[in-house]
Amino acid sequence: MQDIELAYGTTGLRLTLPEQAEATVIRKQPLPVPGDAGSVIEQALANPIEAEALEMAARNAASACILICDITRPVPNHLFLRPVIERLMSAGVPGKAITVLVATGLHRPNLGDELRELIGDAWVLENVNVANHDARDDAAHVSLGETRARKVPVRLDRRFVEADLKIATGLVEPHFMAGYSGGRKVIAPGVAHHTTIRTFHSARFMEDPKASSCNLAGNPLHEEQLEIVAMLDDGVLALNTVIDEARNLIHASFGDVVASHLTTVAFVRDSIEVKVPRRFNTVVTTAAGYPLDKTYYQTVKGMVTPLDILEPGGTLIIASDCSEGVGSAEFRAAQQRLIELGPDAFLETLSGKRLADVDEWQTEMQLKPMRVGTIALYSQGLSDEDHALTGVDRVRDLSGAIRDSIERHADPAIAVVPEGPYVVPFFAA
Repeated sequence: MQDIELAYGTTGLRLTLPEQAEATVIRKQPLPVPGDAGSVIEQALANPIEAEALEMAARNAASACILICDITRPVPNHLFLRPVIERLMSAGVPGKAITVLVATGLHRPNLGDELRELIGDAWVLENVNVANHDARDDAAHVSLGETRARKVPVRLDRRFVEADLKIATGLVEPHFMAGYSGGRKVIAPGVAHHTTIRTFHSARFMEDPKASSCNLAGNPLHEEQLEIVAMLDDGVLALNTVIDEARNLIHASFGDVVASHLTTVAFVRDSIEVKVPRRFNTVVTTAAGYPLDKTYYQTVKGMVTPLDILEPGGTLIIASDCSEGVGSAEFRAAQQRLIELGPDAFLETLSGKRLADVDEWQTEMQLKPMRVGTIALYSQGLSDEDHALTGVDRVRDLSGAIRDSIERHADPAIAVVPEGPYVVPFFAA
């Protein structure tokens, strides 16, 4: 029997495959791990891409706003926040005029111990302002008009828009709607008003086949995000990072928000996008472990990313801790509607909406794997009541579920994706 370590919660999960399984394990192509993570950040800051040095950009700034991702992303904030802030201070920007803004989108705020974990450096908390974005606070946003082609209303957090120096930071990884995360995505939806976010996540965007993992070409979300960035006349800088399966810092880039993001995407593509020569009747994956698999809401990402290698009518088995349960009250309500109406009728309720209901877009994304095959979930964090809201089959014995799928499909070949949505397999005959 073969044992495979899956990304699951904070501890991982050892999967023992049944004897008849013939497993193809799909991982990122390995990238060299630098010996000194701090020097990776220093090199990025010293070599800006299509931008002047940070110290030069800050020399006439009286204020600065640094965006960081929320707790759902394992961004190595502890490695770069202090070096960035120290450069701002050395250029004359006072600490009291520097804000680190958590780009929550419509997620809940990160507070207390969770905020300390997210920042990862007590010095930052002691020397600058740290706050959470609130997409529902109308007064906290500035209107920039609307985008040209798709008429998205653009309202962004006032603290970011009005800062003399704007810096977005984040992690470049696959994203099942926007192609890749990081860069422009930290701005919108990261610090956007709920009307902007809900327009982005309406069915006319979500049902576009180009709004998919690893695709930027013609992706409507990406195109709108780029236009929103262009509305910020004084420009935005960005620091983008790449980590490996063990959460080691592999790469960082700094510079213009668009150019540095595209440079990082180009760096990581060949590692993340894995060509697979066949499709499988049984695919085993994860929601990438902590912090992404804290809720079932985030787990849906892991269901969508391996779809290209799932044989139509096949079985996708996903392991996710879901230590915080299903997710928001709005997501729970959307899942309840899915259960009551069924997939087709649920989708019909979305098609005419200009503004999506909060978090119902994740339920809409769940429809994609449900159209392809059977979805089964292994989770130790969901109660019976919560699991009933998922709308997918329940797995109590992971190895047994794999054995049952092999027997049902009369096919011993299975694919295992231990890191879930951080790896995107594509069928390439």
